Amino acid sequence: MFSRGERRFFPYIMASRRNGTLYTGVTNHLARRSSEHKDGTGSVFTKQYGVRMLVYYEVHTSISEAIQRETNIKHWPRKWKLDLIESQNPQWRDLFDEIDA
Repeated sequence: MFSRGERRFFPYIMASRRNGTLYTGVTNHLARRSSEHKDGTGSVFTKQYGVRMLVYYEVHTSISEAIQRETNIKHWPRKWKLDLIESQNPQWRDLFDEIDA
């Protein structure tokens, strides 16, 4: 699907728990960024609210598309975000150990 060395960009959603506090972001290094959130260094918001589970992400080859997708998701109603997560990750597993980023 993606060739080796091809740039990839990841809109993602972190959560404190199932149906808990959500954080939407975008990064070019999903493993590093998720690890920062888990360590409490990702952002003040995620540290304050205990947002440490990677529950959703997408892969894009265009930074502009990834940023636009993140922006769109951020403006969605909460119900749409929950439905998006549930459509790909109905058990709300922490996807951190499953990422190939």
